[in-house]
Amino acid sequence: MNVNIPRSEHPRPDRMRSEWINLNGTWDFEIDNADVGAAKRFFERDSLEGRITVPFCPESSLSGVEHKDFMNSVWYRRDIDIPADWAEKRVILHIDASDYETTVYVNAKRVGSHCGGYTSFLFDITDFLRESGNYISINVKDDIRSERQVAGKQSLQLGSYGCLYTRTTGIWQTVWLEATEAAHTVSYRAYPNISDPSVSLEVITSLPSIGGKLSVEAYYEGKSVGSASAVIDSSSTMLNVKLSEKHLWECGNGRLYDLIFKLEKDGRTDVLNGYFGLREVFLSKEKGFMLNGKTVFGRFVLDQGFYPDGICTAPSDEALVFDIKASMSCGFNGARLHQKVFEPRFFYHADRLGYMVWAETGNWGLDHTVDTAIYNFLPEWLEEVERDFSHPSLIGWCPFNETWDKHGRQQSNKFLDSIYDITKAIDKTRPIITSSGSYPTERTDVHDVHDYEQDVEKFRSYYSEIDKGIVKDQLFRISSNRQHYKTNLPIFVSEYGGIAWVMTDDKTAWGYGKSVEGEEEFFERLKGLTDVLLDNGNIFAYCYTQLTDVEQEQNGLLTYDRRFKFDPARYHAIFAKKSVIED
Repeated sequence: MNVNIPRSEHPRPDRMRSEWINLNGTWDFEIDNADVGAAKRFFERDSLEGRITVPFCPESSLSGVEHKDFMNSVWYRRDIDIPADWAEKRVILHIDASDYETTVYVNAKRVGSHCGGYTSFLFDITDFLRESGNYISINVKDDIRSERQVAGKQSLQLGSYGCLYTRTTGIWQTVWLEATEAAHTVSYRAYPNISDPSVSLEVITSLPSIGGKLSVEAYYEGKSVGSASAVIDSSSTMLNVKLSEKHLWECGNGRLYDLIFKLEKDGRTDVLNGYFGLREVFLSKEKGFMLNGKTVFGRFVLDQGFYPDGICTAPSDEALVFDIKASMSCGFNGARLHQKVFEPRFFYHADRLGYMVWAETGNWGLDHTVDTAIYNFLPEWLEEVERDFSHPSLIGWCPFNETWDKHGRQQSNKFLDSIYDITKAIDKTRPIITSSGSYPTERTDVHDVHDYEQDVEKFRSYYSEIDKGIVKDQLFRISSNRQHYKTNLPIFVSEYGGIAWVMTDDKTAWGYGKSVEGEEEFFERLKGLTDVLLDNGNIFAYCYTQLTDVEQEQNGLLTYDRRFKFDPARYHAIFAKKSVIED
């Protein structure tokens, strides 16, 4: 690890090779608001007018640019050196996230484009390289006001307001190179079986791999515990690894098995390192949420993944770990990752620490009520599901959050229902919240509600008649003709609380409900609201808003710069109290 390179750690612990180069650091940079860079052939330039520190977005202070106005188009450029011993290998360029439409050039030749602001993508650039003097040019276009792209919590106005924050334009996760053999493992999906301890692996390999031998060996704490092999006959190969030792992945105990994939062909061997967790999840109204056959109450916290210096990019790997450990110290066993696709290293740390997460994407900003919305949403959503499928910490999907009517159109749920059906077809192992806190669709595994009522007794009364099929959550109270509880569904109160405790002089700072008068009133309200949910046998999980303040929204348990507002032990005593549904 080179400490002089920002975010120098390997970005994909679940898919690691020994030969890789981190391209984070100083790049040439130029804002192209007129979007004429391609016409002016910026990709042929020897330099651009400015500098930026990748992987931080130009809006952030860590980027060295800190330009917070709208940027319709930006350009990046840097020279690259390819090691001599990579000469007979394929060279893969990875960009782990770039918002929104990214076009890559190598040595002034267009390699390809990718649309989507949150997911990882790659290009094989081998055939574009020359013996020396190689350089990469990248153009990123971003128009979050178009309503044709997902934007998450990025502000649609010049500055931040309400629950919308500083924008992210361009590259905001690690850029890196990787050397592979022509015949190599591309990715894998892990399907664990806890009753007969084993893992089935669907391994995706490159086209030149046909006829090669694929083998995998599983290890637990350095000891070999199982292996399997097969001759590759297609791009997808199934391997079943019987495990000689059973170590379950549990909350607070992320026991991980290491995997080593070897692909041998024509005297050459490709090696990929990965891992998996041995766990199974199940959700029903009768049983609630079950992890490895035991009911576990979901004590989640809303995590938006924003940082004062990096915006959507954590300033360091340690910052990712801190957020998870801070949450656990408050009594939570997981998080709802809100309106953002979190980076793979966050999932890795959640995996190893035994921290459950619901994965979401930043669907806000996209007008989902128009017929073309599926073309702008589905490809990126499928990339997210594919990328993060095998993380044991990921226990559920949530493609949409609070999807309302737009521009007076009558909302149709067909689009949302279609995304549910597609997601379920791809992943039958996890529950799906189709649209969190919104009008329930025909297809969903959860009745999910948001409720920021601050009066404890009123809050209790809204959920006291669930057995009669009545749930008077916040949306029901606003529009009871459109929000009705489907009695066959388990209930998740996935946003509540949001009690403000402002520790700055920011006049725009806000939280939910009437402000508390002091610390004791804060904890009295916090305990009262939380006890309502823990003491209700019909609710399988809560999600408290929120882990940290974000800019003007100051209802976090920690400040934006990650200082605990109160002793975490006091939080823990409230949030970790045993639920009536737990075994």
